[in-house]
Amino acid sequence: MSRHGGRSAAYCGHMDARRARKDWVEWHRAYDVAGSALAVRLGLVQSRLRRALDEAPPGEIRIVSLCAGQGRDVIGAVRDHRRRADVRARLVELDPRNAVVARELADAANLECVETITGDASLSDSYIGAAPAHVVLACGVFGNISDSDIRRFVGLVPTLCEPGATVVWTRHRRPPDLTPEIRNWFSDAGFVELGWDEPGDLPYVGVGAARWPGERGVLTSGVGFFQFVDDPVPRG
Repeated sequence: MSRHGGRSAAYCGHMDARRARKDWVEWHRAYDVAGSALAVRLGLVQSRLRRALDEAPPGEIRIVSLCAGQGRDVIGAVRDHRRRADVRARLVELDPRNAVVARELADAANLECVETITGDASLSDSYIGAAPAHVVLACGVFGNISDSDIRRFVGLVPTLCEPGATVVWTRHRRPPDLTPEIRNWFSDAGFVELGWDEPGDLPYVGVGAARWPGERGVLTSGVGFFQFVDDPVPRG
């Protein structure tokens, strides 16, 4: 798998509008600030991902990451993991500048197993050939889409999943806190919750993990998972 995947056919030209709302490269700088909400969230997501890798059965471990940004969660967790040779990861990120950084970080970590696609993470076509996966990351997504789209996406997540797959997701907990509802939606969709992390002093941080116990997902081309809302604050 080449980690230097070109622009996906699913790329829909939304980049200008999204960049006008927020500079996502600048946004990533908070990851480098010790104790920041993003730095804490990153550590929790990486911990959940490492646990999923630890518990994965022998053989290939496929990972897909939606709205992957600079790929710090996947690359940081996989880089030194004992199962790194088994990983095949696809990161889908719309901002080409962040996609370049993700590729550079994968190069620096010598991770031939990590592929970055500059494309639209909201479209099912971006995951064809990489899903169904053993780990699905939806981090930095739920704070930017409508409540109805979150619920719709949760119902569609099984199409990305292998039996036993782990789904890791994030959402801020600012009032009105939607995370209890989201956890219920995962349960209603047939998932089994593995854990929920919410640092009490950081309402911008909530990290959930759930397991898909059902059948192997069937991914169909042309399905829209969600749509980003205007001026999403914060990216949760």
